[in-house]
Amino acid sequence: MACYKTKTSSIFILTFSLVICALLGVGEGRVPFACDPNNGLTKGFKFCNTNIPINLRVQDLIGRLTLPEKIRLVVNNAIEVPRLGIQGYEWWSEALHGVSNVGPGTKFGGAFPGATSFPQVITTAASFNQSLWQQIGQVVSDEARAMYNGGVAGLTYWSPNVNIFRDPRWGRGQETPGEDPVLAGKYAASYVKGLQGDGAGNRLKVAACCKHYTAYDLDNWNGVDRFHFNAKVTKQDLEDTYNIPFKSCVLEGKVASVMCSYNQVNGKPTCADSNLLRNTIRGKWHLNGYIVSDCDSVATFFDTQHYTKTPEEAAAEAIKAGLDLDCGPFLALHTDSAIKQGLISENDLNLSLGNLITVQMRLGMFDGGAQPYGNLGPKDVCTQAHQELALEAARQGIVLLQNNGNTLPLSSHIQGIVGVIGPNSDVTVTMIGNYAGVACGYTTPLQGIARYVKTMHQVGCRDVACGATDLFGRAEIVARQADSTILVVGLDQSIEAEFKDRVGLLLPGHQQELVSRVAKAAKGSVILVIMSGGPVDVTFAKNDPKIGAILWVGYPGQAGGTAIADVIFGTTNPGGRLPNTWYPQDYVDKVAMTNMNMRANPALGYPGRTYRFYKGPVVYPFGHGLSYTTFTHSLIVAPKEVSVPIVSLSTLKNSTFSSKAMKVSHANCGALELGFHVDVKNEGSMDGSQTLLIFSKPPNGKWNSVKQLVSFHKVHVAIGSKQRVKFGVHVCKHLSIVDEFGIRRIPMGEHELHIGDVKHSISVQTLDEIKN
Repeated sequence: MACYKTKTSSIFILTFSLVICALLGVGEGRVPFACDPNNGLTKGFKFCNTNIPINLRVQDLIGRLTLPEKIRLVVNNAIEVPRLGIQGYEWWSEALHGVSNVGPGTKFGGAFPGATSFPQVITTAASFNQSLWQQIGQVVSDEARAMYNGGVAGLTYWSPNVNIFRDPRWGRGQETPGEDPVLAGKYAASYVKGLQGDGAGNRLKVAACCKHYTAYDLDNWNGVDRFHFNAKVTKQDLEDTYNIPFKSCVLEGKVASVMCSYNQVNGKPTCADSNLLRNTIRGKWHLNGYIVSDCDSVATFFDTQHYTKTPEEAAAEAIKAGLDLDCGPFLALHTDSAIKQGLISENDLNLSLGNLITVQMRLGMFDGGAQPYGNLGPKDVCTQAHQELALEAARQGIVLLQNNGNTLPLSSHIQGIVGVIGPNSDVTVTMIGNYAGVACGYTTPLQGIARYVKTMHQVGCRDVACGATDLFGRAEIVARQADSTILVVGLDQSIEAEFKDRVGLLLPGHQQELVSRVAKAAKGSVILVIMSGGPVDVTFAKNDPKIGAILWVGYPGQAGGTAIADVIFGTTNPGGRLPNTWYPQDYVDKVAMTNMNMRANPALGYPGRTYRFYKGPVVYPFGHGLSYTTFTHSLIVAPKEVSVPIVSLSTLKNSTFSSKAMKVSHANCGALELGFHVDVKNEGSMDGSQTLLIFSKPPNGKWNSVKQLVSFHKVHVAIGSKQRVKFGVHVCKHLSIVDEFGIRRIPMGEHELHIGDVKHSISVQTLDEIKN
């Protein structure tokens, strides 16, 4: 019985069928993708024999396919091959922060009406909690497998998005882990490990995909769109910023796929760049998996960018560069002609197809009826435990930006009536951001607050665009009557989204006026809650003496309202940190989104980007976040100097060496990890979680780097107690810099570490006799 396809006019039979599916799971009911043991046709096929190595099975299958079949298998809607007992397969499914129905590979309904919708990635990143990110991935993959077993989802998920949130206006910045490459890389590896499972026996639970490679962070700004954009990127920025999350994704996360982006990088489409794909992802980083195009990227670089003269040349360029799968029909339409014209060979196609089939075999799709995770079904989706994790993720991602006079937490015991005002005060789908599916259910901010106290509610603005002020008077009346007022304002997908970059950093429309007028009218304390993906310039609110506390909640997911209320009323002590810099509005007046340079250029009036290179004024800095308690840090073990051994003198004979900086490739890096012990003590009046951020700053000189995050650790500390955090700082990895030629070097001299609120110096030296 294929439960998900049950169709009958009898409500009783339908209900009975769904109940049975829920109780038993649906893995046994799904017809195997291939190698069905009940199909006598396939029993003798070598590719169905699970006792031989996957590479030999793949070779056997490819040898049985015709050229037309091969061509129709390297696009996302791969055809069925009935004569070999293989079903059709849709490669495109999404799971950015929960199983999504954005891609055609996933459908909700019937036994699967929804899935757990976690906070948007930018919010979860603010937790700085690697174990949480992996837990979320594990839950999402449980639900993905359950839906696959039910026949309504695939096993290949084009998530996560690990691009750097370079410009605060980017509409898709909400999908990313923020502006820092180390943070993004750690998020990528953790989430991918959760999705893909433990990797035992080269197996995959689901296949994740890190996107969009590379230097992709502009959608549609000032007449420039992602389909036409040529990102001009220096070797230095590519090596030490844009590529780091992808490198971490492949090397640490062992991701099964990487997606190339729409844009060009230095005049070449990423999906046609063999240096980026074949040489770097598969060559240097040893990707064990497949490379996929963003949807219609190959068509885009022919039709829109006019990179090749003919469609056959475009198909050939993509395949030769290392592309394995085309999201879109372009390769299906033009690969045959490309082969006939001699632009590529059938063997080139075989290599791409081999990478795809290998991933499918690692997923168990050619193992017949014996499916791993085959017991998962509807009972494993939207479980209580999964929904509690979504709530916990929302709590951990909330950032307390300001808390003047200990305005927060509010007491639900002595509070009278709380006014709840603002265009995001009673929203549902706004809370889950983009690339989301159908949530299990919602708790709005208003509903969450109402669980603690009596409320009075007015939206003030009909939507976040806030084009009119006619409802302000009603909001002011509520503020005058309420004992405390909570304003929930911000953005939504009408302001920041795929295809839509922001034009500025201020609250849209008349929202700022709403906040100021309500604060002025308020009888009691005023709390401002900002729901957004990107940063907002709320300088006016920081400077308003009537506004006591400011919270940023990102897009907090299906349980967002509960989490917001838990923080406001002190059930949860906030511990989130900003994953990106909050700039003043005039910053974007000086910076074109099309300028990809990370480093400042004072001569041109260019201020630089992110906390690493921008030295100007900020509204709130990267890593900012307050708590209801007080933490102190004490260094217990902290090395003060290290000598960097050289691989051998012979390696330096034909290359320049500077006593000020050594190439990492010339250092013997094996024994250069320095161990640190730090005690984090809670000296306040409430249990809480502290994120210990460790930054490094190179010696003064030409390195032009303010500081760089090298590590972070989340600890929970009870009142009056302490937790010891042990971590390593690796000289070659954490104290190195990338020069203007894209070469990683270790500067000699005094490096400064910022460990929480403690500064510590490390002297890095090498052999004195080595000169230029």
